[in-house]
Amino acid sequence: MSNNTQEKKKTFTDTTDTRSLEKLLILHNDDHNSFDHVISSLIAICEHTEHQAIQCAMIAHHNGKCDVYKGPVDIITPMKKKLQLRGLIVSIE
Repeated sequence: MSNNTQEKKKTFTDTTDTRSLEKLLILHNDDHNSFDHVISSLIAICEHTEHQAIQCAMIAHHNGKCDVYKGPVDIITPMKKKLQLRGLIVSIE
């Protein structure tokens, strides 16, 4: 019994540690990029389907922002930079 308890605690801790390393890549609404540009950027950089990209663009437009990707910082930081080079306003939270 003691070994099972220790294993469960370790598994729980490992899962918690992994989740704490994940961040959100947030797309912010702006007044200068077209929907087509935002959609094509999300497809190219974040590997969204067309439907996902449209939904994210609409959510950002109506709510001011939308989380477009969840993952480790080392994965989403290059995505952020590429989206910024395309003129999009993005942040990591």
